[in-house]
Amino acid sequence: MALMVITLCSTIFLILYSERNHPRVDPKSKGKDQMARRSFILWLHGLGDSGPANEPIKTLFTSIEFNNTKWSFPSAPYNPVSCNHGAVMPSWFDIHELPVTAHSPKEEDGVLKAVKHVHSMIDEEIAAGTNPANVFVCGFSQGGALTLASVLLYPKTLGGGAVFSGWVPFNQSIFEKLPENGKKAPILWCHGMEDRTVLFEAGQAGPPFLDKADVSCEFKAYPGLGHSISSKEMEYLQSWIKSHLQGPS
Repeated sequence: MALMVITLCSTIFLILYSERNHPRVDPKSKGKDQMARRSFILWLHGLGDSGPANEPIKTLFTSIEFNNTKWSFPSAPYNPVSCNHGAVMPSWFDIHELPVTAHSPKEEDGVLKAVKHVHSMIDEEIAAGTNPANVFVCGFSQGGALTLASVLLYPKTLGGGAVFSGWVPFNQSIFEKLPENGKKAPILWCHGMEDRTVLFEAGQAGPPFLDKADVSCEFKAYPGLGHSISSKEMEYLQSWIKSHLQGPS
């Protein structure tokens, strides 16, 4: 029985940049810059993967703006997965079929349960002093779908959500549950045009869906890219987060 496990381990190591010299920072200005750019990036992995396996992603973010960034790579709980014949594996919520299409069945109850878990991690970070506007949630595949739900359903406006090879995990009935502040968070959506696991059509369905909810979404298509993450996507994510970071008020 073949099982589908969606991981990024090999992809991450293929796109790691060569070591760069970090610019020297004036000690007097370092503290000021850290306060201005304090941020939190939460990365949500795909089906069957783990948080620690994705940690090399943070080594790609070499800009000075990320010197005072706290990263979190949580692991999903073990759950039976329908598309894998009920096999138990790390999964944020159930997936009924693969490939995921624009019309695949939704697992809203499971998604909402997972959202509560993500929100508890965000709550803890904000309580520690991080500006909600400097909190970014990013995710790949199943983690991308959970990213979208977590950002839009959060009661405060977060810095943004970045969806990689993800899909819309709920129906339009969710619109009435979306808080106005949550809908103000910008969404970045990146998807490979050759994706055979979460079809490109599933990604394309995202922006029109979000537009109906008055959510801002930037969609970027990557020709030749399958169900993985490319160095170009990571480069763009770094610049996108930098453009949305907020300084002290």
